[in-house]
Amino acid sequence: VEIWQPDSAGRIPRASGSLRRDGWTFTGWGRAATDAAGHYTFTTVAPGATNGRPPYFAVTVFARGLLDRLFTRAYLPDADLDTVPGLAGLDPQRRTTMCCVAETDSGRLRYRFDVRLQGRGETV
Repeated sequence: VEIWQPDSAGRIPRASGSLRRDGWTFTGWGRAATDAAGHYTFTTVAPGATNGRPPYFAVTVFARGLLDRLFTRAYLPDADLDTVPGLAGLDPQRRTTMCCVAETDSGRLRYRFDVRLQGRGETV
């Protein structure tokens, strides 16, 4: 799983992503492998709104058996998806598959984003 994202002020980084981090340069990019149960994690800043559109993480899924990678976006829980071109006409039930779920763990805010490749609740 890869993510691309704007910084907390909504700026899209121009620095190239890297598997080797220096500890302070925000590249807006990350890659994580899934475990045997399909779980993955990223530690990053919450993205800010870009050009008046809701904050998001761009998500790319790579998997054995896929001929090409898959793309979606993970919007923060309270995102107004009516403001996103191309999503306003999408069935609201389908749009919810593109929203993170906010969770609190030991007082820290976390976002969960489940990717479903097919079937009921398939991610747009």
